[in-house]
Amino acid sequence: MKIEEIIEKVNEILVEEFEVDAEVIEADKNLKQTLDLDSLDYVDLVVIIESNFGVKLVEADFIDMVTFQDFYNIINNKIAAKNA
Repeated sequence: MKIEEIIEKVNEILVEEFEVDAEVIEADKNLKQTLDLDSLDYVDLVVIIESNFGVKLVEADFIDMVTFQDFYNIINNKIAAKNA
């Protein structure tokens, strides 16, 4: 799966599942501030990412995650590691 496909799918999930305005999703924007999700939303996000991409996000993944690009990269790296 290409990074472009990951970005498109993640953005689609954020818009559909979390009612995020597509216009506010930009690669260099702060993920947590832009989404303003609570802890239950993050649990839902982890489950949705796992079911759509077949990779599991853990708490440690969110520690250094700042931007949307960081989020895309983590998913991309986990997919690559799984397929290696």
